[in-house]
Amino acid sequence: MIKNGKIAVIGDKDSVLAFKAVGVETYIATSAFQANDLLHKLKDDCAVIFITEALAEQISDTLDKIKSYAYPAVIPLPGSGSGNGFGMRGLHRDVEKAIGADILFD
Repeated sequence: MIKNGKIAVIGDKDSVLAFKAVGVETYIATSAFQANDLLHKLKDDCAVIFITEALAEQISDTLDKIKSYAYPAVIPLPGSGSGNGFGMRGLHRDVEKAIGADILFD
């Protein structure tokens, strides 16, 4: 159950800086361990958690477990460098699972 509708971002300093400017709670993580720890601390208080693709890929098992709940929505996004495609692959897999067909990338 969500205690509030907070939005948070987990990632490297350069990636989360822009979100801080618009009032989103930001959390800097430089390792998979830090990202995993932050995700577990934030999951009960946030409606949406953005996480950089590089970190999300490293903790994909944790993300899969959290996806079984309605909240929070954990959304991978490209980091300050360039994206590695992890977020798009996850979206593709989720849509195909939900619909039963590849409607995005056929």
